[in-house]
Amino acid sequence: MSLLFVVKEGFSGIGRARLPAAITVTVSFFALVLLGLFSTVSLSFLDVIQELRGRVEVEVFLGETMGESQAEDVAGQVRKLKGIREAAYVSKDDAAKRFTHDFGEDIVRILGSNPLPRSIKLKFLPEYARPDSIERIVPKIRKIAPDADIRYNQVFLGQIEENARLFTLLTGGIGVLISLATIVLVGYTIRLAMFSRQEKIRTMRLVGATGWFIGAPYVIEGALQGLISGALAAGAIYLLFDQLLFRYEPAIYQVLQPSALLIYPATVLFGLVLGLFGSAVSVSKYLRVVSKR
Repeated sequence: MSLLFVVKEGFSGIGRARLPAAITVTVSFFALVLLGLFSTVSLSFLDVIQELRGRVEVEVFLGETMGESQAEDVAGQVRKLKGIREAAYVSKDDAAKRFTHDFGEDIVRILGSNPLPRSIKLKFLPEYARPDSIERIVPKIRKIAPDADIRYNQVFLGQIEENARLFTLLTGGIGVLISLATIVLVGYTIRLAMFSRQEKIRTMRLVGATGWFIGAPYVIEGALQGLISGALAAGAIYLLFDQLLFRYEPAIYQVLQPSALLIYPATVLFGLVLGLFGSAVSVSKYLRVVSKR
């Protein structure tokens, strides 16, 4: 019976404090929309970073003294190293064909011989396509092929990691600020509701009501405000992406759409969590202050 009373009080609390609840839901709605849009762009950016990492190549140019069978054996050993996604062996003939394809000239006809070295083109798993990971793999390759010349674009790889770190810090900081603002807003609304009903709360304490019984309706009220804000924000983000963006900027929509599918339910859940957390903190503080009087 007490649980039913608590739930009913939580739902009816919004009706009794319509203006503060409406303001909280409205401001939380805009905050969650902003957070949802920002999170979608952030996730899409991280997907692009992962794709760029997957495209990082390391070329291992083998020594001239190495024969064809020995070179193929080296390629097989390198292929087994942890973190290697692909190890494509390029023979001297393959290198000559690529030269002809790229430059339109037959290098063998021009020079009378094929000076191009055998090589292995390496691609890494995204989590291993980082400067520190590649630097740990390079010595293992040198053990297999001591006279190999190993080359990769360290500057490009470093720029990818630097941009990823900077963007992660930026998005994380903005996300934390928006979340804290929403928690504080919900918390103040709940405290105002409790202050307006302080006589009722004092009476409940005098008759022996527990802190949980007094505070639970307000926690439910805050959770409902967060849930409503999250649901409205998810709907707004859907309209922005799947209606406006799909219609007017389909190319951008294709990039952002996979991340947006995750953001819709996450926005609703996050709104609920923020409302629940903000109201719980506010109720706890208020009851502690009241108990000291």
